[in-house]
Amino acid sequence: MKKVYILEDLDCAHCAALIEEEVGKLEGVSKSSLAFLTQKLTIEVAEDKVAAVEKAIIEIVKKREPDVTVIAK
Repeated sequence: MKKVYILEDLDCAHCAALIEEEVGKLEGVSKSSLAFLTQKLTIEVAEDKVAAVEKAIIEIVKKREPDVTVIAK
């Protein structure tokens, strides 16, 4: 299942790369892509893992960029 998140106020390209890498390693995520310019994180995730993955994404983003807001589309 494809899910898209907007990472509002993301302003660090290096942090974006780290977030993309960490999200890609989460259980249930088969693909992770973060477009820094559009602040859009797109993942492929197992349907039964969506809730856990969303929670983990928020934790990862807050660890790397505390001022970024994660918005599910």
